Amino acid sequence: MTSRQNIRTAALTGLAPAVWGSTYLVATELLPPDRPLLATTMRALPGGLVLLALGRRLPAGAWWWRVVALGVLNLGAFNFLLFFAAYRLPGGIAAVIMSAQPVFVVILAALLLGDRIRALHALACAMGAGGVALLVLRGPVPLDGLGVLAAVGGALCMALGITLTKRWGRPEGVGLLTFTGWQLTAAGVVLLPFWLSLEGLPERLTGSHVLGFAHLITLGAVLSYFVWFRGIERLPAVAVSFLALASPVVATLLGYLVKDETLSVLQIVGMAVILGAVVLGQRPGRDRGTTPPGTAAPGPAPAPRDLREPLPTTSGETA
Repeated sequence: MTSRQNIRTAALTGLAPAVWGSTYLVATELLPPDRPLLATTMRALPGGLVLLALGRRLPAGAWWWRVVALGVLNLGAFNFLLFFAAYRLPGGIAAVIMSAQPVFVVILAALLLGDRIRALHALACAMGAGGVALLVLRGPVPLDGLGVLAAVGGALCMALGITLTKRWGRPEGVGLLTFTGWQLTAAGVVLLPFWLSLEGLPERLTGSHVLGFAHLITLGAVLSYFVWFRGIERLPAVAVSFLALASPVVATLLGYLVKDETLSVLQIVGMAVILGAVVLGQRPGRDRGTTPPGTAAPGPAPAPRDLREPLPTTSGETA
């Protein structure tokens, strides 16, 4: 892709974590309280079943376990840990811890994709974590041990999900909407028994609850994950990981606009630092782990001739 195409792709991909930044507001204002499994299951399963019906195609062979693994990492486990940490860690601590996710992607991309760890990306990781800290930390707060573990686990899940999605690509002839539906459905099916056994059905559903679930299913899952997986196919894994830093920025802005929260000078500086980290994270580097969209995953060691060939353009379903 050209530099201009990369910018457009990065901007579109960044809309996904921007939408996810509204999750904190939706969870606290519209959803039943203290039900992370319900919120996560409803975010994944209904939309996944719709896309599965529209696609009329199921995984085959090794893609059964790969889809389950990707669905759990990208959606099921990540979103559950995100909700769990948000409930137990006050003051945005969860967002600070989960901002370490690009660091994990840099390491995993080196191990699984053969990408080189660059000093520029290390600087961007430090800037991203520092910017998020300025954005959400407002003084000493007690740390809940389980909440901290959940936040670290969520960051690891997202990092591994991005890296494996990049490494495996998607099966030949399978459109991106269908591939998204597979992962949403897999995540929902895995979560369903845990939700029903540990939380159960809510006592009642209000109009606000229905509105919140509708937001999670449409914007928060189907549309956002479609553009997110599209971005993973077209951009380097490390570049995609830095776009996730848009989430705490949007969460803070929504708190200021909707809940009349204050916005300090340090928070504005934090937003500027995060923006700088995202820009640095988009600097091009050789991404040997790229799998052409809509094709089967490559073997473990591509031939030298393939490494010299230009990356193919995206085929199949597009945004």
